[in-house]
Amino acid sequence: MALVLAALRVLLGGFFALTGAAKLSQISAPVSQQMKALFVQFAEVFPLKLFGYQPDPVNYQTAVGWLELLAGLLLVVGPPMLQDISNFLLTLLMMVAIFTLVSLKESLSTSIPAIVCLGLLLLLDVCQFLAQTKKMVTHSRKKTPSAFKEPWT
Repeated sequence: MALVLAALRVLLGGFFALTGAAKLSQISAPVSQQMKALFVQFAEVFPLKLFGYQPDPVNYQTAVGWLELLAGLLLVVGPPMLQDISNFLLTLLMMVAIFTLVSLKESLSTSIPAIVCLGLLLLLDVCQFLAQTKKMVTHSRKKTPSAFKEPWT
């Protein structure tokens, strides 16, 4: 099971690192008008707009790119605590992505990648939790040496 978890973690981390790098590389490229147009739409339905905050589309794209890149790399090579944090951040990012696509009334086929990524991130989180629980149960079942040599009478 540990091998499957590691493979899933590398797959997801690599995917997010690549997509983050693509978002960052397209910020300065003149041919990235389509990506810029998408982030203009995404900024218009940003969830915190209800509270009066609407991000600049270029800054939004930069922030999402860095978050995906760094969290993806940490998911692959980071220590377990940082892997958990990056999994959590990527899960939140996918929830915001799904919210954004639903708010824009995009077709379901447009949302499928975000839904699949969210499902895989949640699966990774649940499996890691179950693996840790299994370790705790097996360690607690080991016989501990008695503190007293003789029984109480």
